[in-house]
Amino acid sequence: MSRLLIVVIAASVLILAVHINNAPVPNNAIGAEVTAVSVRPLSETNDSDTLAFSSKPMMLFNFEHVNAAAWSVENDGVMGGRSQGVVEVDGGTLVFTGEVVTEGGGFSSVRAEREVDLSDYDGIELRVRGGGRTFELDVDDGTRSRGREVNRRGPVPTSGSWATVRVPFDSLETSAHGEPVRVDPLDRSAVTSIGVYIIDGQDGPFRLEVDWIRAYREVK
Repeated sequence: MSRLLIVVIAASVLILAVHINNAPVPNNAIGAEVTAVSVRPLSETNDSDTLAFSSKPMMLFNFEHVNAAAWSVENDGVMGGRSQGVVEVDGGTLVFTGEVVTEGGGFSSVRAEREVDLSDYDGIELRVRGGGRTFELDVDDGTRSRGREVNRRGPVPTSGSWATVRVPFDSLETSAHGEPVRVDPLDRSAVTSIGVYIIDGQDGPFRLEVDWIRAYREVK
């Protein structure tokens, strides 16, 4: 091959390369490239670890290192009744015992302060054992009605075996001094204390054991 022919071929190749590099990129090619490197927002991810974390309950009381003095008993003596209640922590379990006398009152309760924001939770669950009587969980957010303390309570049925009982916030019934009242829904961001009542209308002794109390979130 002559030297002149080689020079002509090399020049042709150079011209072709310049033309290719300067050619416009089709629109569909740009779209394909962007799609390939796009990142989905975190809120749209289905990562199992993220879901597991979001549904994890919040422990409120586990009684492993809790002094019973943190829990106070209030009986119906405040309204002339004769019911009695005692609370202690025994072997990592809260034990609430006593006797209900329905005449003149008919309740005993135990309560502990716990200022906590439960805005992201749907209710409270307890692991309990209690011999068949129904207790009531009380959640206080400091609401008052005409100067009276408002109770927000939901049932905690028990049996002779350990069981986990859930009390949804939406199921809490409101009352003040035993009378139903209409107030705003529970302010979940401003919970101040948690209590347990025995107020089932039955005379006689009672015993409730509580292994733990925690806030739960429904898995959507």
